[in-house]
Amino acid sequence: MNVNEAFAGAVLSLGKHKLRTALTMLGMVFGVGAVIAMLSIGGGAAKSAVAAVEKLGAHNVIVRSTRIRSTELADVRKKSLGVSMRDAEAISESVAGVELVVPRIEVETYKIMSREAKAKGKLIGISWRQPYVAAVALSEGRFFQRDEEEQHRQVCVIGDALRRDLFGLSPAIGRQIKVNDVWLEVVGVLAASDSSRKNGLLGSVPTTSTARQILIPFTTAARKFDRDPLEAPVDELTIKLKEDAQPTQAAELIRPLLERLHSGAEDYEVVVPEALLEQSRKTQRIFDIVMGSIAGISLLVGGIGIMNIMLASVLERTREIGIRRAVGAKARDIRNLFIIESFAISILGGAMGIAIGIALAGFVAAFAGWPTVVSAWSIVLATGVSASVGWLSGVYPATRAAKLDPIEALRYE
Repeated sequence: MNVNEAFAGAVLSLGKHKLRTALTMLGMVFGVGAVIAMLSIGGGAAKSAVAAVEKLGAHNVIVRSTRIRSTELADVRKKSLGVSMRDAEAISESVAGVELVVPRIEVETYKIMSREAKAKGKLIGISWRQPYVAAVALSEGRFFQRDEEEQHRQVCVIGDALRRDLFGLSPAIGRQIKVNDVWLEVVGVLAASDSSRKNGLLGSVPTTSTARQILIPFTTAARKFDRDPLEAPVDELTIKLKEDAQPTQAAELIRPLLERLHSGAEDYEVVVPEALLEQSRKTQRIFDIVMGSIAGISLLVGGIGIMNIMLASVLERTREIGIRRAVGAKARDIRNLFIIESFAISILGGAMGIAIGIALAGFVAAFAGWPTVVSAWSIVLATGVSASVGWLSGVYPATRAAKLDPIEALRYE
């Protein structure tokens, strides 16, 4: 009996017991589906983490103002003004390896409108040098320039969702929008971004979308928009380091400097995106191991189910085995027949599992808002493990069938 004949016989035997075969496949289906879905979700989370850090600048250090309870704010401000341009100047002068420091502030908005529509969004004042320290992708127009910041010009760059809300399909560049009581001219539109706050792998680094942001020159935000006098003058400082500087080492120098400038007040935090990315990778590896173990258990249970059914099939087909041996089939032919049956169950179950895994990953992406990435290697890995489990599960039943005495098998009722 050649392999083709053995495979045809295995498929024919499985087709006689469709319900039993389908139930036996379920372990493989769910196991393979779980592996693919888990790796897809993990891959999507890792991609989002990398994208978020790239926006912050992987080689940067960030000093961020922290939230302080209103009951404690007045006491804290007696010791420290909060994060300010004084900190930026001190860091630039005192910390080796610093190339430049750019500030960022957020302004509370109560009104955003164009001449045709209203919308909601976030107003952020940043430096004209922001594109030099972190990625700022534009789909239309340009970013504001140095002279516009120095002259406190009322210009802005808006997110793509905000552009649609305020202008629809009409051109946005050169149009006016009103934020609070200040009119701003749109000079650029940010490119669409798929990042969201739902990815929590970066700890204190929020992966906020740029879709509803309004970016204006830092000086315009500081001078022409009202802020609570007890708030820190600057919400965030992004510190760009030279290529040969190490972010973690620079952060260790920045912390004691800020502690002196702030008189010990804990109204700031120092964030190293590169370190956060490494931490997120460690977290992701743990997640992959845990979820992989769970999926592996599903495959193991599926393998045990296949072995159980194959042992029952050997007992059920004992007389058939005797007849095959009587007409000239060798022990290896009988062994190959049952191994191929077991292998076929695992392969068919694996194929169904791949479809379910891809569908589950798409469901998570569509309804849970968690990005997923279905990679070819995850499909190959899941299929390979499934096939291996199927083959190993069939070895013992196949060996047992091959060792049956032909005469005793023919007498079996």
